[in-house]
Amino acid sequence: MSDGLIRCNWRGMAGDPLYEAYHDQEWGVPERDPAALWEKLVLDGFQAGLAWITILRKREAFRAAFAGFDPEAVARFGEADRARLLADAGIVRSAAKIDAAISSARIFLDMREAGVNFADFLWDFTGGRPIQTFSERLQDVPAETPLSREISAALRARGFRFVGPVIVYAFMQAVGMVNDHLVSCHRHASVLEMGG
Repeated sequence: MSDGLIRCNWRGMAGDPLYEAYHDQEWGVPERDPAALWEKLVLDGFQAGLAWITILRKREAFRAAFAGFDPEAVARFGEADRARLLADAGIVRSAAKIDAAISSARIFLDMREAGVNFADFLWDFTGGRPIQTFSERLQDVPAETPLSREISAALRARGFRFVGPVIVYAFMQAVGMVNDHLVSCHRHASVLEMGG
């Protein structure tokens, strides 16, 4: 790497400032804000079948299109908003994923109305603490786990879509529910410390 830092060897990351910044500053950092967790779950749903860098490059366009990922605003989206989103070249224009995002905002609010904090709901699966892993090679990191299958089933039971076990595991990695930075990566130790 040009900056001399050892990172997880994700395909296409080396030398990409946006991708490296995401890896170094966000990925694996424990996220506890309910709305931020919802945003990341929606974005991971849009990633299905695509590379994460595609979504990362479109993230600001997604934020603009989805009212800054304000669940209350997105929950009110109607047919005109759906048509606007389907015509927005800045985002992934999948009707199924757009519908799932709007629906998930309504589920998020329903949960909150019922006294269920989205962050607590998710973090309860890990006992409130990040799962620490110590993989030495990228190929040792799983695509899904029994826990991601359990969380996927729980989300589906509440009506969320595009939350299969692989998507959920990628989400868990992104929001720090699991620390999957490789042990050789300069972020592994600092993210480990964040887990308390």
